[in-house]
Amino acid sequence: MVTRISGLASGMDIDQLVSDMMKAQKVPLDKMKQQKQWTEWQRDSYRDMNTKLNELLTMARDMNYQKTYISKKTTSSNEGAITAIASPNASKGTYSIKIDQLASSAINSSQTSLSKDVTNKIDPNKSFADQAGLFNKDVTDGDFKLITYGKDGNAKEVTIPLSTEDTLNGVLNKINNSGAGIRAFYDSASDKVVMERTETGDFNKNGSEIDFDISNPFLSNVLQLDKTKEQGGTNAKFIYNNALQVETTSNQYTINGIQLNFKNVTSSAETITVETDTDSAFDNVMKFVNKYNEVIEAINGKIDEKRYRDYAPLSDDQKKDMKDKDIELWEAKAKSGLLRGDTSLSSGLNTMRSDFYAPLVGALKGFSQLSDLGITTSSNYLDNGKLVVDESKLRSKVAENPDAVAHLFTADGDKKTKSTMGIADRLIQTIGNTISKVEEKAGKTTWTNQKFSLGRTLDTMNKQIDSFQDRLTQMENRYYSQFTAMEKAIQRANQQSAYITQQFSG
Repeated sequence: MVTRISGLASGMDIDQLVSDMMKAQKVPLDKMKQQKQWTEWQRDSYRDMNTKLNELLTMARDMNYQKTYISKKTTSSNEGAITAIASPNASKGTYSIKIDQLASSAINSSQTSLSKDVTNKIDPNKSFADQAGLFNKDVTDGDFKLITYGKDGNAKEVTIPLSTEDTLNGVLNKINNSGAGIRAFYDSASDKVVMERTETGDFNKNGSEIDFDISNPFLSNVLQLDKTKEQGGTNAKFIYNNALQVETTSNQYTINGIQLNFKNVTSSAETITVETDTDSAFDNVMKFVNKYNEVIEAINGKIDEKRYRDYAPLSDDQKKDMKDKDIELWEAKAKSGLLRGDTSLSSGLNTMRSDFYAPLVGALKGFSQLSDLGITTSSNYLDNGKLVVDESKLRSKVAENPDAVAHLFTADGDKKTKSTMGIADRLIQTIGNTISKVEEKAGKTTWTNQKFSLGRTLDTMNKQIDSFQDRLTQMENRYYSQFTAMEKAIQRANQQSAYITQQFSG
């Protein structure tokens, strides 16, 4: 490190002199940093475009499913008793449902209070050992077993370890997490434990659904449970279309592509009506068109954006002398034109336009291209290919033949022959290719710089900046060395002059 001596001997401000001399030397470094900032802005702008393209790609994939166009809606004559959800494959029509019984879960609870003295209740979060004498029966170490039954009728047995160091809530949590399908909890108001099946239905018609081994007295004596007092689970029972009697363990049942949800028993048959949901299909197409218009507007805006070459990125020194608002306005100009004329994006947009408008080979007449549905390109050249929708015609076409509309978008053709591919499939291919090309330039946030071209450029710039900063440091040290040598020479001269003056004075 160079020893720096201030200008005491010469009376000069050495630091200021060196700083002024270095300003001119730093000009190339400032230009390097400005170019690096520009490149980073450009990388980020590309990534912003890819974010928008990915959003469009996600919607295009959604548009490649038949359910997007052929959804069904249901209505119930008694929403308080029964509701329904129809799959796209459900047949349109009216269905009669009479609910005779709801499914319920088996449940058991303590027959008496757990505390020996209700004025001095147990604490479910304290260990049994710390509460000896408070329970009706004291706890002893040992395991106890629980038995439940599945839909197949097979028994499932679990063993719960028990210690006097356990708490009541701790043991109940062991039961809940045992996989037995039991939900257990302590109710402090009643001072009782409740155990119930997590599934509805009658799984053991010949006995208890929550069975346990009475050889360990914990459940029967400490928790005061009596398995003979269990309220067993019930199955749901209903009549379909006044003919088919159905019994199921759940209050949800799917028949003929319709999911029925039971809420209450009914005194008579209720009606479920299934219709084609043209509103949903219409809304999905409109959302996609709007997203497409939003994306191409953003991309076209960047491609056509004017570049102001006189507005270079500001250096830190420049920002010090400017107001925040002035910096904001300057950088708005400096960031303009980052992607101007980019061929990857413009090529992608051109291909997307042709994807939309190329007719589909083998499609039903009147449903072979987008214009048949009332979707055309704006006649205003300033819109740069935005889509315009005749909503009345689109709604009419969706209602007329939702299958044909779905086929236009979802047809699974030859990937090498776009005329045989549905619109959504074409766009998925084009958008994916465009995203890949942009990633080759700008990468992703998770990528290292070496994986994309702008990143490699930034690495090269960083090396050049580091190298130039080293040269500037050496140059600055050299200036200080020269001024230090001058200061020392002046100091020696001053000392000699003072010595001579002293001699003559003597």
